[in-house]
Amino acid sequence: MITRALFLFTITLFFYSCVFTQNQNTMKSNREMTRPNDTGEYPLTRSKEEWKEILEPMQYDVLRKAATERPFTGKYYKNSDAGVYYSAASGQPLFASDAKYDSGCGWPSFFEPIVPGAIIYREDRTLGMVRTEIIDSGSGSHLGHVFDDGPEPTGLRYCMNSAAMIFVGVNQEAPQIVREYMKNHASEEEKKAVENFVQAVKESSK
Repeated sequence: MITRALFLFTITLFFYSCVFTQNQNTMKSNREMTRPNDTGEYPLTRSKEEWKEILEPMQYDVLRKAATERPFTGKYYKNSDAGVYYSAASGQPLFASDAKYDSGCGWPSFFEPIVPGAIIYREDRTLGMVRTEIIDSGSGSHLGHVFDDGPEPTGLRYCMNSAAMIFVGVNQEAPQIVREYMKNHASEEEKKAVENFVQAVKESSK
């Protein structure tokens, strides 16, 4: 009886040890993935006056001044339609809707960007804490923050401001800012990612 109990205890201990090690490895991998990598140089640049001209006031505050929307108020917080989320500053694709999930935090949340290079990371020490700010790699505009409490497979939560994004459904025509980016600035990886996602959604709905 004692031997059986010891055996079960050993198996249980081994199981939790494996889970703990896996979680530790995942956290380490996530930290490496979101390590600050901002060089301060971006393909698309505009003056302060130009940004104010093309962006709505709330968009300007969020994208260019790193403001944050009040929780549970953003346009895309509850959006569950299939499509792609683009940067409202540059038109760059950021997230596919299949990476969006309800984190309960009050802001649109995603577990991974549509391509790794869409997001740039930098350390944020405001508000008396250390966080990882996320910006679009096209223009260096503020999007939100990333945290390591998200779901599998990444374990990450990209906490976004709705004002920082433009959502385009799979059957909707993209606005000019998105069309211009995709035509003139998008990498082949970005183009392929958007094309493959849209095609997969349309195929699944047949």
